[in-house]
Amino acid sequence: MALLNFRKKTPEGPVSGALSAEVEAFLQGYSIEVMPRTAAKVDNFADILPKGTRVYIAHIEGTPIDEMVDTAKRLNAEGFDVMPHFPARIIADQAMLNDWIARYAGEAGVNQALLLAGGVDKPHGDFESSMQLLDSGAFDKAGFKRLHVAGHPEGNKDIDPSGGMKNVDDALRWKQDFSNRTDAKMALATQFAFEAGPIIEWADNLKDAGIDLPIHIGIAGPAKLQTMIKFAIACGVGPSLRVLQRRAKDVTKLLLPFEPTEVISELAAHKAANPDFNIEQVHFFPLGGIKTNATWAIENGGSAATPMNDA
Repeated sequence: MALLNFRKKTPEGPVSGALSAEVEAFLQGYSIEVMPRTAAKVDNFADILPKGTRVYIAHIEGTPIDEMVDTAKRLNAEGFDVMPHFPARIIADQAMLNDWIARYAGEAGVNQALLLAGGVDKPHGDFESSMQLLDSGAFDKAGFKRLHVAGHPEGNKDIDPSGGMKNVDDALRWKQDFSNRTDAKMALATQFAFEAGPIIEWADNLKDAGIDLPIHIGIAGPAKLQTMIKFAIACGVGPSLRVLQRRAKDVTKLLLPFEPTEVISELAAHKAANPDFNIEQVHFFPLGGIKTNATWAIENGGSAATPMNDA
């Protein structure tokens, strides 16, 4: 059976260009991640992203805060929800945290943030975890409405060096408690993975453990297989890396882009069959480029991915 279905819209059928009606529904409100240098390569985000798309701005060590704020200001002006990263380990102290928050809010109209430890081995100063940032009270004082934190479906060796999920799970319980006692809207924005089965099991286990933070599942956008493997290893992707390794054994596919068609289709079908499934949205990591990722969504997501300028 062909995965792609380009039939015209019928009362029961999918929109033309969508993988399926289930995928179209699953991709509604998807988010995407950029960096200042990658955002600069896009002339107009309204040509490629739906109106109001949440755009995360990744803060890589060494990126000047001026570039981050300028990118946030531009995206806000173009009509998008902006969510900059606040990596705890590159924030020296409370004064720097307060300054960043004030600049994002005052210069770029930002009122939401992704709080994470950050991929730095040695903290630059007083902070080493997203929990410390949350506990500082700085975001609440500045009137931030939405705070996302990181989720790790396959664990994280930086947090649990010996493997396993104990420290990750302890942190999630703390964040759940924080969510229960704050007015901020919270969600888990996760690292990407390549297999639907383990993702579903992880999400169900969280729910069974009483962690009801909505999950915005990380999905790697289309990229060459070599690029995908490189990023997966660097980001500590676990067992689902085998999906890429199996494909790499077929030399005829090494130069072809690896697309998220299978994992998204399976998650979408599960969500359709289980409406209370706690994965709420998709968050794309555009490893092969922002335009490439947006084009895949446009070609496969039906109305969920219609660019603002085409709506």
